Amino acid sequence: MKVVIDTNSLLSLVRYYLPFDKKGVLFQFIKSKIENGDIIIIDKVLEECTYNSKGLVLSKLPYLTDKVFLKASKVPYKTDSLLVPNTRQFFHQLNTVFVNSPIKRKLTEVEFENQKSSFIESADMKQVILSLNLKNQGEQVIIVTEETESSNDNKLFKKIPAICKELEIDTMTLPELIAKYDGIDIDFQ
Repeated sequence: MKVVIDTNSLLSLVRYYLPFDKKGVLFQFIKSKIENGDIIIIDKVLEECTYNSKGLVLSKLPYLTDKVFLKASKVPYKTDSLLVPNTRQFFHQLNTVFVNSPIKRKLTEVEFENQKSSFIESADMKQVILSLNLKNQGEQVIIVTEETESSNDNKLFKKIPAICKELEIDTMTLPELIAKYDGIDIDFQ
């Protein structure tokens, strides 16, 4: 199983779980999962981690700034040349299914195309595209996100869980991921 994790999930990990992980069990477990490629952090997420919450994720997970660790683990996953498996179908869905229609109607065609281009280059979409590629290669893939399917905050495009539901990509929250892993004996104090 490959896990593609988003910025907010990493932030939740360091804010709400690691402070109580006095023996470092969860810290080491997550590190080992990143190291062996079971947990994938893409370049856009790692970039967001540098400026979100004053770089809290990188200060609490120092191995994410360790060049030797990053090189050996092939982290972050480079997304600059990532392509969508079924381009025609994907762009049709992007223009019709993944979009918040009332917001789209307020935009000119040029404004919509500009925002669509930005969205395709965002961390959220790069995670979805990577997951589609992994799924196409026969991998079982899950995107870990703290977002919910509902509540779109009046944004032009739907959130990761809504898009993934349409694309049949599994999503879960960080607590669900931790509960899913067997063999991790966490003793929060």
